[in-house]
Amino acid sequence: MKAVIQRVSKASVTIDSKIVASIANGLLILIGVVDEDTSEDIKWLSNKITNLRIFSDENGVMNESLLQSKGDAIVVSQFTLQASTKKGNRPSYIKAAKPDIAIPLYESFIKQLESDLGKSIGTGQFGADMKVELLNDGPVTIIMDSKNKV
Repeated sequence: MKAVIQRVSKASVTIDSKIVASIANGLLILIGVVDEDTSEDIKWLSNKITNLRIFSDENGVMNESLLQSKGDAIVVSQFTLQASTKKGNRPSYIKAAKPDIAIPLYESFIKQLESDLGKSIGTGQFGADMKVELLNDGPVTIIMDSKNKV
């Protein structure tokens, strides 16, 4: 499971001209799922994201987590994170999990993150044409892959 985590001052997801999720300070999290992902990948990634110390403390030092800063989160599925660009100029998405596998894993990740944070989070809609708007704060952008956790 790959994730692109962006610290934001604000973010929103719009589908068919309707805002379906919106936050102020927090994280915009893009998730890409592969067939081999398991509940262990979900738990590890959610725990890492929840506890990443990328928010400023009272001294302006990145020393607080999303949990400590009481920030919000939006999770958006993005199969293109699993793109292979080794050959040619057209990305291959063959590694990305098909919806019958990806949707339950995506939904499980959302539930795990909500459990870890102790609150509801915003989401996009799996497979929808979404417009994602954000104001990256810092900028702070972190890329994580649950297959590289050792």
